[in-house]
Amino acid sequence: MVEKDLLVTRRDVVRGGGALTLATAAPSVRPAFALEDGSLVATGVVFEDRSGTGRRQPSDPGIVGVLVSNGREVVKTDNDGRYALPVDDETIIFVIKPTGYAVPVDRGTMLPRFYYIHHPKGTPAHLGLRYGGIEPSGPLPGSIDFALKKVDEPSRFDVLMFTDPHAGSAAELDFIRDDVVNPLIGTKAAFGLTTGDIMSDDLSLYARYNRIIGQLGVPWHNIVGNHDLNLDAPDGKYSRETFKQTFGPSYYAFEHGGVLFLMLDNVDYFGARAGESGSDCRYQGRFGRRQLAFVANVFKETPADRLVVAAMHIPLRTYLDPDDPASNTADGAALIRLLGERPSISFSGHTHTTEHHYLGGEGGNPGRAAHHHHVMTAVSGSWWSGPYDHRGVAVADSHDGTPNGFHILTIDRNRATTRYQPAKEPNARQARIVLDSEYHRAQIEIGAQKDSASDLRMSQLVGSPIREDNAGATDVLVNVFDGGPRTSVEYRIGERTPVRMERERRIDPFVKEVFARNEATKKPWVQAEPCSHLWVARLPADLAAGTHCIKVRVTDEYGREHHAHLVLEVIGTRAASVVAPG
Repeated sequence: MVEKDLLVTRRDVVRGGGALTLATAAPSVRPAFALEDGSLVATGVVFEDRSGTGRRQPSDPGIVGVLVSNGREVVKTDNDGRYALPVDDETIIFVIKPTGYAVPVDRGTMLPRFYYIHHPKGTPAHLGLRYGGIEPSGPLPGSIDFALKKVDEPSRFDVLMFTDPHAGSAAELDFIRDDVVNPLIGTKAAFGLTTGDIMSDDLSLYARYNRIIGQLGVPWHNIVGNHDLNLDAPDGKYSRETFKQTFGPSYYAFEHGGVLFLMLDNVDYFGARAGESGSDCRYQGRFGRRQLAFVANVFKETPADRLVVAAMHIPLRTYLDPDDPASNTADGAALIRLLGERPSISFSGHTHTTEHHYLGGEGGNPGRAAHHHHVMTAVSGSWWSGPYDHRGVAVADSHDGTPNGFHILTIDRNRATTRYQPAKEPNARQARIVLDSEYHRAQIEIGAQKDSASDLRMSQLVGSPIREDNAGATDVLVNVFDGGPRTSVEYRIGERTPVRMERERRIDPFVKEVFARNEATKKPWVQAEPCSHLWVARLPADLAAGTHCIKVRVTDEYGREHHAHLVLEVIGTRAASVVAPG
């Protein structure tokens, strides 16, 4: 939660900035000025807001050593808290919040206000953007001052991490509210962040969405996704105008508890095809030179032993399609080179899959030297597809079989761990066990011939019972929802020796059946995709008829243990002929 005097009303927000004061320059501060080539230099002060007003008072001292940026250059404030930065007519100046301080947040939405938008004429009117753009800021102020408040920031804290809420309608805003926000009211997390695709193209829903998220009562940071763009913009230059007016810069940084957070923008938008309305979004994953220069400049002013947490929308790499330029980041290796030997971890979304990658290790080996990149579970799962639960919320299992949900990042000094939270399961189930056998496939074929596949129970398709003579031809499949290359899985039946399971990339039959049964409520583009976190092993061929319990033990990416169970009924051949459908 934030202190009351760090809250500002929307009336307090000046030109979308809110965390700053536009004031007549103090005598010790040189006001904005022009260089010989005509370019402008913005100046201002980063000060400690002791009065709690957000406006600098004579008793409010400047803060030395705070980083301020224009999106490329990064400068450090002097002993009086002063800075100077070059600007053009389309610049957002922002402060990089240091550890032990907080920026004001917008009352009602909890959006941090740490920036000033200098766009004297605003978004070009001739573009006619459907959802509007940046309002004219007028001439460059004499002093652009940023207010910071001293706060206690422990070195151990939690961060709520969302990706791809995909609010595309009033109903889907309801889903986000009821499925995710309501259970999190009262969270003790230090802050939250969303790694893009906040919307599903309808940017008019930002205001209501932000009010809903604001009820969590913690500062909330956002970065842009490909569905957060002004799709009617002719190219990438003006494709983030609504986002910037609402949230500020599309990439930035801040510190919390001794950790550097990089909030990055890697959606390289090409604009709509000629003659089309803009619904065909053409883009690639790319940071670009300017943003990478910003990161390099931040690192020059940041100790090399400080943990770096980077967040972006498009993955650095995905198993879903490693060759798809719209699903992988073309210059991701450049970011990893900049990170170098710094302790680091990065997060993304976009693919609606859950993946762990270890990049930069020799031969792709997930060793200690590799950079850990985590593709997170989508809040919207399968874009809010599927039947409704008892609350009227779409079940929304993702196309890799992961239930929709979010992640919680725990920082303990320089160590980062995450835990996955399925939205609809307060007990935080981490794995699902299903069976895949010839017997089940035969049942599906019989049902299809009778046009009655929908009459078969899910347990008949991916669970018990199975025939005794088919046990040796039956696979046990464990979907470890947040599993990766460092995860290990084994199963055990009774007092038998535990069986080590192997990770395979294949379609989860559970979600394939879910989608097949619910075609009417599924988004048309949604289909089961190969899952990167399935573990497979055969049942024992000598498993006798009777009732057994499959006990699964999972050791996850961070060495923690999880357990899952499945009651398995095995029927004899004679009994099977009696109960088999048809």
